[in-house]
Amino acid sequence: MTKAELHVHLEGSIEPDALIEIDPTLTREEIAANTAFTTFEGFLKAYIWVGKKLTKPEHYAIAARHLFARFEEQDITYAEVTLSAGMVIWKEQSLEEVYDALWRETQRARAKVFWIPDATRQFGAEHGMQIARFAVSRRDEGAIAFGIGGDEVRGPAEWFKDVFAYARDNGLRLVCHAGETSGPESVWAALEIGAERIGHGIAAARDPELMAHLKARNIPLEICITSNLRTGSIMTLAEHPVRRLYDAGVPITLNTDDPALFGSSLRDEYDLAARDFGFTAAELDGIRKNGFRFAFSESRGS
Repeated sequence: MTKAELHVHLEGSIEPDALIEIDPTLTREEIAANTAFTTFEGFLKAYIWVGKKLTKPEHYAIAARHLFARFEEQDITYAEVTLSAGMVIWKEQSLEEVYDALWRETQRARAKVFWIPDATRQFGAEHGMQIARFAVSRRDEGAIAFGIGGDEVRGPAEWFKDVFAYARDNGLRLVCHAGETSGPESVWAALEIGAERIGHGIAAARDPELMAHLKARNIPLEICITSNLRTGSIMTLAEHPVRRLYDAGVPITLNTDDPALFGSSLRDEYDLAARDFGFTAAELDGIRKNGFRFAFSESRGS
């Protein structure tokens, strides 16, 4: 059945075959050694290691090409891919040239693909505004939303209130990573500045009032089960609140986040939800439809 992927990072989707095409001097053993981790800090180190291999626009195009092939294999017909624009700037690369390469590749994709340029919270609001302005400039070339990710504690959502307002007023949708490694207050803060979807948001399960608010306002959480386990946001699968959130009426979607680094796929996430959390075929189909229902594109499939 066709599926939508709303929370997937380009840099976290680069599998060994793509990395070797990007840098033929790499070995699979070297890749495995540098992408192994057991903690959230280790995950960030692996993510940065992969990201540093992308040294020119064509490397980003190669990564996108491989990701789009995975979409086709998994019957993913719609995707909103997060680009770590903050990292591109941090590496002192041309965000314009990188995005041009991605846009050319996007137009060849069989899936309908949009982009979410993402600012790094701890780099501050000025950095965020730089990326928001860029995203606005590419609205006619697949940039559909503006997002913030990174350290929830060192980069509080409140810093980005004016940035979110600028992005919204100029036609972009708004998404915010929150409640992944911090508490429910991080989700509340993201909602306060206007986030329309929450990346992860699993901490909401610790706040009944917040869950009721998400249900009443029909605000979805982009759930990434394997990601939360692999980064240590939860210690065991049994602790994951996906079932509790769903049963409380909170709208959810299933996503991969960083499939290459976590060794998962969107099919795996659906299988995991069925096997470990007892989701029925009918419930999973409803979650699948949520992927299209909560897509930021005005033309939504089903």
